[in-house]
Amino acid sequence: MEWWIEPFLLGFQQRALIGGMVAAATCSVVGVWLVLRGMSFFGDAFVHGVLPGIAAGVIFGFSPFLGAAIAALVMVAGIELIHRQTSLKEDTAIGLLFVGMMALGVALISKSRSYTGSLTSILFGDIFGVDESTVVSMSVLGVIVVAGSLVLYRPLLALAFSSAKAQTLGMNPRFTHAALLVLIATAVIGSFQAVGTLLVFGLLVGPPATAALRARTVPQMFLTSVVLAAFAVWLGLTLSYHWGTAGSATMALVSIAVFFLTLTVRRTASWLAARPAQEVHA
Repeated sequence: MEWWIEPFLLGFQQRALIGGMVAAATCSVVGVWLVLRGMSFFGDAFVHGVLPGIAAGVIFGFSPFLGAAIAALVMVAGIELIHRQTSLKEDTAIGLLFVGMMALGVALISKSRSYTGSLTSILFGDIFGVDESTVVSMSVLGVIVVAGSLVLYRPLLALAFSSAKAQTLGMNPRFTHAALLVLIATAVIGSFQAVGTLLVFGLLVGPPATAALRARTVPQMFLTSVVLAAFAVWLGLTLSYHWGTAGSATMALVSIAVFFLTLTVRRTASWLAARPAQEVHA
């Protein structure tokens, strides 16, 4: 038991666990909608798109949360502008903004004297540096994301399967899509300080994708996703302590490893179940 308890005996370790759990719940909830809508590439681009805003906050001394929010708005506006004013598809606009925003962020950070340290902190987070005020702000944003997902459950569910169907049911798919973008931005802004912009994507997509392999209904998918994300945080921090690896990276790695393990078990079970039938036909 000591092997499992020791990583969480100290105060900063306990705050890391709490902050990680909040980030897990926030990202895994909104991540379900990303997976259902097939917007994983957008989520990845969005995570990196807030980098220049955070970098500007670090360099010029204002709130990184505010900088991330401004960068998120700029990216969404840019994607909409390119998509609607040109014949290019939305994924092309996302790709352009993805590269451009991340490059701008790195360029801004390179102006800082502590270039390497600042870049590492923003990209990979500092889970063991999470303080009480950060946990509170993360929790507030997490509540907003979860509450928004509950309030908009029916419109988001309809939109996830068909924009035309949502329109037929009297819903406003454009407003719902915009609301989803706000929820994604809120989740990223609330989680980057704990797990970093580069690794928040692991919690945003890993647990929901794994849940999609097992769950039969959307509510089950939400529950499974949150449980898997919490497990990834707990096991990731435990392994990080004993192996001496980066906490944020280990948490993200666990969430992805669980997906491939689940996929392997599922495919193996299907293969074994199919063997008797093949032998009968033979």
